[in-house]
Amino acid sequence: MRKMYISGILFIILGFNLNAQIFEVSYGSGLVDKDFSGNVILYLSKEKKSPKDIFVGLELTPVYRVIVKKLKANENVVFNDDAISYPVELSNIERGEYYVQAVFDMNLGDANIGSSSGNFYSESTKINLTKDFDKVFKIEANNIIEPIKFNETEFLKELRVKSDLLSNFHKKDIFVNAAVSLPEEYYDQPDKNYPVVFSIFGFGANYKLHSGHNKFLRQLGEQPTIVIYLDGNCPEGHSTYANSDVNGPWGDALVKEFIPALNQKYRTNGAFLLHGHSSGGWTTLWLQVNYPTTFAGAWSSSPDQVDFRNYQNINIYETDNIFYNKKGTPLPLFTIAGRIPVISAKDFYRTEHVLYRGSQIHSFDAVFGGYDETGNRIRLVSSPTGEINKNALPLWKRYDLSVILRDNWGNLKEDVDGKIRISVGTSDNIFLNRSVELLEKEMNALNANIEFDYFPGDHFTLFTEKYKKDGIDFLEKNYKNWLNKQK
Repeated sequence: MRKMYISGILFIILGFNLNAQIFEVSYGSGLVDKDFSGNVILYLSKEKKSPKDIFVGLELTPVYRVIVKKLKANENVVFNDDAISYPVELSNIERGEYYVQAVFDMNLGDANIGSSSGNFYSESTKINLTKDFDKVFKIEANNIIEPIKFNETEFLKELRVKSDLLSNFHKKDIFVNAAVSLPEEYYDQPDKNYPVVFSIFGFGANYKLHSGHNKFLRQLGEQPTIVIYLDGNCPEGHSTYANSDVNGPWGDALVKEFIPALNQKYRTNGAFLLHGHSSGGWTTLWLQVNYPTTFAGAWSSSPDQVDFRNYQNINIYETDNIFYNKKGTPLPLFTIAGRIPVISAKDFYRTEHVLYRGSQIHSFDAVFGGYDETGNRIRLVSSPTGEINKNALPLWKRYDLSVILRDNWGNLKEDVDGKIRISVGTSDNIFLNRSVELLEKEMNALNANIEFDYFPGDHFTLFTEKYKKDGIDFLEKNYKNWLNKQK
């Protein structure tokens, strides 16, 4: 009887395995000069015709990952219910028609896997998933993602500076990249030097596509500027130009290597100001606080969490779980107007667990986190459960700007006082205004001369003419203060 029972269980298990939904994915000859080892991603979407181009976390769609070693061209990697999955195993996703694509991640330097140059991918194919689990879908990747081209003009130039600091850290060549926007009078007045405004994009933007559009940064009052559109992208997401245990010394690379190269190539006058939004907004604060004599002022717009007592609306120092509150209610990560939940933290994190690098949460982990004694990554949150890893907290606290400013204000005041402006929407989609409010209370207690301004709107609807004017007026004031100190 016992043998019959065990046999029955094995039959059921084997039966399920035999009837699991299967995709066989391969890549064509000539795409790479050696066998492929790494991560292969399978994207499915009922709506998006190019599913590999989803905005990770905000577009919730089935994604799967398999890790392979020394896979040869035309050999199959099998996706079945053993694949790392979101939201469920392949056999359990909703039946129906899907667009499907596969991507082989070469991880050559770009952030988002679906658009990283050098990765090879399959054309989007429409399939029909029925209850016929015996049907095997074959997908072949025959295309390579080409690098985005930078379109130089007379007044918009690309500047790529090899960083010895970053190259030595990563043991391969790493460049600090940017677009340089020159004033229209630059060539007509060859003896004139100009102040520099660094513009840092938010998460997911690309300097090759978006540089030159922030026209409001081109003037500080009557003074034309050189605008530098920094590239924030790195394999883990956004470098934020912070020195990081994982990403390497990006801040030092900017200040000690890129800026000297910029000064040598273009006619700068030594005044460097900062502006950024979202992850770029956090970057401006980090640079101003950590290199206070290098930069003359920072306008930070809707910065990522500046106080970790409100990180995605939870206090990481006191909360045990980021997926659920104490009543077991799912916690939102993204909202409409800071009030109406749209994407839960659980869905966001679990999607990123499949798409293992280059997305928003992994970006935070790379900047703020580190490694344990065995070389394994220390992450803040366990993706399967949402539990906060208490071992990560001391690492993250090193980047809590509220703690840094509060605990070091005595040393920072002389070089930072009056140089920081933070503006944010009162209905931010990711609760960033609440984090800013906590920082403001800390700074008010110290009588710190830091500007805080709150505007109607969310993370994406702030840039009215008044919003831009107030920010530029602040940078102009700091530029004039810098000029006065040069006399």
